[in-house]
Amino acid sequence: MLIKLPPNWKIPSNEVTDESVYRQRRTLLKSMGFLGAGTLLSPSAHSLDWFTKEPKVTFETQALQYEKQALGQQVLTPESKVISHNNFYEFGTAKSDPFNNSQGFKVEPWQLKVSGEVENPITLNYDDLTSMFTLEERIYRLRCVEAWSMVIPWVGFQLSSLIAKAKPLSTAQYVAFETLEDPKQMPGQANRRLGGGISYPYVEGLRIDEASNPLTLMAVGLYGKTLPPQNGAPIRLVVPWKYGFKSIKSIVGIKLLKTQPPTTWNRLAANEYGFYANVNPEVDHPRWSQASERRITTGGLLARNRIETQMFNGYGDEVAHLYKGLDLRKNY
Repeated sequence: MLIKLPPNWKIPSNEVTDESVYRQRRTLLKSMGFLGAGTLLSPSAHSLDWFTKEPKVTFETQALQYEKQALGQQVLTPESKVISHNNFYEFGTAKSDPFNNSQGFKVEPWQLKVSGEVENPITLNYDDLTSMFTLEERIYRLRCVEAWSMVIPWVGFQLSSLIAKAKPLSTAQYVAFETLEDPKQMPGQANRRLGGGISYPYVEGLRIDEASNPLTLMAVGLYGKTLPPQNGAPIRLVVPWKYGFKSIKSIVGIKLLKTQPPTTWNRLAANEYGFYANVNPEVDHPRWSQASERRITTGGLLARNRIETQMFNGYGDEVAHLYKGLDLRKNY
């Protein structure tokens, strides 16, 4: 008898909450008069709003055709929280700014150029992003360097598939990424205060072996639909064993290079944000511990959702070999 084992990266069923469970629980609490009870411990009405109110969406997303990952008993971070609690400084530094300031964002036309140390430079247009590759759902943990986390059903394709089409040369050792630069659409790029003092465009990078790992995803959607702008429309990187700031959003450029590229947060504060940015509970941020995280699931401020952080965000079986012999305290 053939027994099909799931990949190790698939999240155990006891770690995640299905959106339908969240909505049923919310309806039940509301009917019992408990919804809003968190105000007793809430430091601000704004905090409570995020746990109880549905965001008003005006940007239109489209359903995607993709190979769906079996959900089973898995529980996901509710979609309403995934789309309303974001870091995307191009639209502002507050967690609600990306949603509030991006609903008019235009994703079409779009061009994503792959260049550099490749035999076959290519340019993908907007339609290519969802039609050139077979799309699949990947349910990944997302760990922010700020010590909060989510579990998200991304839709996309392996970055290695795109790199292969460009036919990398043997000289390609790194992969650099660049976000769209458009101050008219992205107010954080037009206003240094609103944009957190970052030099734009936002740039990121990986080693070629990290980029080629099967876990590394180019995401074009979440929850079965195209990405909303606050989550990186129309295409973003997802590297689940690294802190969230490595997963660059709204990408327009991918360049294969001989040497290590600059990255935005490393350039801004090298003592706090290293090039590798692997999730590591044993290496603290200079200003806070990374030993645990606040998992954003179904509960509000009363929820018991503090969990221990796992090395490589729990994906060590798939990626630890990439760093064999590397000092992960020095190369943080």
